[in-house]
Amino acid sequence: MSHSKPAIHNAMWPGLVGKGPDSEPPIELETMLDLTAAAQVDGVKFDGVDLFASLPHIDIDSSKDDLKRIADSISSRNLVVGSLVAPVWPPTGGGSAMGSEEERERFVTQVKKACAMGKTFRDLGIRSYGVVRIDSATSPEEWSKDPKGNTRKIADTFREAANVAEAYGERLAAEGEICWGGMHGWKHMVELLELVDRPQTVGFQADMAHSLLYTLGYNAPEDRLLPADFDWSNEDVLMAALTKLTDALRPWTIDFHVAQNDGTVHGTGSHDKTGRHCPANDPNGKMDIVKVAGLWMRDKEGKPTRAFQHICWDGCMFPNAAMTSPDTWRDVLSTLIAVRNAHGWD
Repeated sequence: MSHSKPAIHNAMWPGLVGKGPDSEPPIELETMLDLTAAAQVDGVKFDGVDLFASLPHIDIDSSKDDLKRIADSISSRNLVVGSLVAPVWPPTGGGSAMGSEEERERFVTQVKKACAMGKTFRDLGIRSYGVVRIDSATSPEEWSKDPKGNTRKIADTFREAANVAEAYGERLAAEGEICWGGMHGWKHMVELLELVDRPQTVGFQADMAHSLLYTLGYNAPEDRLLPADFDWSNEDVLMAALTKLTDALRPWTIDFHVAQNDGTVHGTGSHDKTGRHCPANDPNGKMDIVKVAGLWMRDKEGKPTRAFQHICWDGCMFPNAAMTSPDTWRDVLSTLIAVRNAHGWD
């Protein structure tokens, strides 16, 4: 059956992530918006977009007039804004969440600016749901020099960021991905969220492509859930591992990315050693997307959690030829509609 909720969004940052001087050219925000707005399947279109609050898409220091122009551009395409990615990393003006006092201050400052941007979009009437996405902005290698101490530092920084977010009426979602120190394994992610202990404000952003790698133990082999010689044709074993993973992280999940992964660790440009996002219909994709999405979107009793008001497709590191093909976004939209029909509500 068809459902009207959650809303269906497309991520804009795949036009930037993995792009640049050592890869392919970035894709402008206007182009990403055009491609998103043009896609439709049986009359159904994307409801909105999730944004990366950093240049060359959006300057984190944008004025309200600047954001008004961006909001007008988005609304002119009958789209709304959902979640925002805060540019918390050193190259974008932030700093390590477990770094020096100055670095951690830069981290919190970037979160504050992203929260202020989110509030401006709300005030402009183009944003009524969504979160601000964060991560630890440091590597597993740096974290491993003092695991307990560094996890405490990250938790302290996240709590400071939570204070800022609450002042703007925002919530923060920590992205579970193997390239972020202290968040690089599913048990480490749970431990960090429990240590932060701000469940009303700081939660988890689940991305299906990244969370699949948690089951393989990349960067946290002690926590792998699938055997080293795992046969991908054994769907029962895969679903059992993913069920254990989602049971641990679903209670924290406040933002959800539908995605596909071919089971390998591969990035492009400066964003390497991370989950391989695959096209929705990639023959090498390891997951039944609709079935696995249900593990995140339904509770143990099988009822929709309704923990987020929109779902978003993340296609980071697609080649530009695929990114600019209308077929890509029709396939993505069709997949998101199937996910909503299977696990949504009205």
